[in-house]
Amino acid sequence: MAKNQTLKQRLYIIIFEADTFWGKAFDVVLLVAILLSVLAVMLESVVDIKVNYGELLYTIEWIFTLLFSIEYLARIYVSERPKKYIFSFFGIIDLLSILPTFIGLVVSGAHSLLIIRSIRLLRVFRVLKMVRFLGEASSLMGALRSSRAKIIVFIGGVFCLTVILGTIMYLIEGGENGFTSIPRSIYWAVVTLTTVGYGDIAPATTLGQIVATAIMILGYGIIAVPTGIVSAEITSHSKRMKEQEKGCARCGAIAHNDEARYCYQCGESMLNSKK
Repeated sequence: MAKNQTLKQRLYIIIFEADTFWGKAFDVVLLVAILLSVLAVMLESVVDIKVNYGELLYTIEWIFTLLFSIEYLARIYVSERPKKYIFSFFGIIDLLSILPTFIGLVVSGAHSLLIIRSIRLLRVFRVLKMVRFLGEASSLMGALRSSRAKIIVFIGGVFCLTVILGTIMYLIEGGENGFTSIPRSIYWAVVTLTTVGYGDIAPATTLGQIVATAIMILGYGIIAVPTGIVSAEITSHSKRMKEQEKGCARCGAIAHNDEARYCYQCGESMLNSKK
């Protein structure tokens, strides 16, 4: 680190950068602390362990919470734009990872939500120089955003279908066969359509079994639809990214609009670049 750097700048490099020795060491220690804190929460849910070591685990939980609280405040302090960090994905996760302990003082059992700290382990990608995986995750999220309208329409259609099918089974089977109400029959339709099949309710009449068979077969086709929608969007998104990476044939400028006909920097025709 340069000698003329301020303490705040040095802390920023340690906390937010993983390219230096101390920055990497900080992230490794943080990841180990997250793993241990998640392990403590999981062990506390085991009755025998809680009876024998409950107080110790509770103390450990508070120690980690205080450490993570100090880390969270430090990140806000050293950030050049604190608001950007606070409302970023990791900023929100960092906050949610410490709140349950304090909420647990008022609401019993809330501290179990500390398991959300496991999401913070995503920082391992940065430590292990696997940022490209985060880029792939960004592409996946972009594809999901692009396909959300289609997925919403699809889910709406499935919802209507399950309501209709559940009502039909209620009329066919009736309460004597377990279909005591339309909501309960809809529950059965959802379980059957998704091919889960708990078996707590089953049709007893021949007609009901025929309808149930049709619903099961229909379920296999319905499950494949969202996968196809997202896959198509991922392919389309990847194609757009490759076209943008080609850039301008004359000046090399990239990140053009999908429908751009000319380079925004030199005016070269983008048709030549996309061949």
